[in-house]
Parts: sequence; C-alpha cells; structure tokens
Amino acid sequence: MSAQTNTNAAASTAQTAIPNVILRLGDIAPNFTAETTQGPIDFHAWLGDSWGVLFSHPADYTPVCTTELGTTAKYKNQFDERNVKVIALSVDPLEKHHAWINDINETQHTTVNFPLIADPDRQIAFLYGMIHPNASENATVRSVFVIGPDKKIKLTINYPASTGRNFLEILRAIDSLQLTANYGVATPANWQHGDDVVIVPAVADADVPARFPKGATYLKPYLRITPQPNL
Repeated sequence: MSAQTNTNAAASTAQTAIPNVILRLGDIAPNFTAETTQGPIDFHAWLGDSWGVLFSHPADYTPVCTTELGTTAKYKNQFDERNVKVIALSVDPLEKHHAWINDINETQHTTVNFPLIADPDRQIAFLYGMIHPNASENATVRSVFVIGPDKKIKLTINYPASTGRNFLEILRAIDSLQLTANYGVATPANWQHGDDVVIVPAVADADVPARFPKGATYLKPYLRITPQPNL
C-alpha cells in the first residue's frame, strides 16, 4: 500500500470515527439545544430546578422501544411526584417521531406525554456517548442518565438493544438518590421505599441520636441501620 493510500485511509478513518465521549458520575450533563415533539428546547433551561431522566432509543418503530415509551407515559405521574422530567432521544427525524407516537399510543393504550428529541445528525448521541461502536456504529444503545437539579449526572445505565429497561428500577434508584442527597444515609441492597437504611460512615456515633431520633441498630461499628428518616 502506498504512502498516499495510507494517508487517504487515515483521513477517511478520522472523518468517520465516533467521538469517544465518556461521562462519569458527578460530571455536569452537557447542555444542548434540540428540536423535540413538544417544540425546541435548551436542555438545562428545560430542566430548570427539576431532576431529569434522559434516555435514548436505537431507532423509531422498534418493538422494545415502543413498549418502553408507552411505559414511561404510564408512569409519568410517578416521575412528576418526584419532581423528575423525562425526555427521550432517537436518531430519527422529528416527523418520524410524530408518526411513531401514534403507534405507541395505539398499541400501548396510553398517550405519550413527554418530549422526544430528534437527533438525526447524532450530535447529542455523540455528546453523551450513547453510541457504542462495538454494539452499533450508527444507532444508540439504551442509555439512561439521571441528572440532579445541579445538572450533575447522578446515575448512568446502559442496556443493549435487545433488553428493555425496568422503569420501576429507575424510579427506585431515583428514590434512593433523592433520599441520600438530603440525609446522611445510603440504601442497602434491594432497598425499597420504606425499608431501613444505612447510616454513612461520615456520621460520627456521637451525632447519631440527634440526627436519627428513630434510633439505630449497630450490627458492626461500620454497619449502622436506621429507619428511613423522611417517613
């Protein structure tokens, strides 16, 4: 292969390479402007003082995504109760989103009541690292980003295209995130709203009675259990 051919091949690779964006917990969620099925948005302004869930879909008119968006619509009041705004993204254009919503409403017996972002140029997908080249070079995986009112990323989950999301688990995780953001506690394995929680090591034993008047059980010096403090 000639040097010129090598140069051309390298240039072609550079033009088609997918940006290697990695967003970590605690990073500021990148801001963007976009067209959605409910009009144009500036993402950070749209979030305002709310929590947010941004989740991506491989494409419109796909079966698993259809069930997921229908489920989100059915659970939207539960997100609202938690001061969480939900917004979905697909790399298809806006007109296709609107047509797909009709199918979702019909087959899932609901009404899609949240915005879908149109991202046909994949700029937002690249910005959030939603495209995983080893899974697909042009379609987003099922990414979930939970974002706090401070615009920082609090949780990320990535599902393969074949596995639908468990939105009850996403709600459970949000309950944990919101609880632990306001109290000196963490939630143990399989925790559900109303279960006992763990007092974090940063809280000194001497401060436990004042901070947790419901009492605490000391299983080990580092493992202290208390009833959920906001109930």
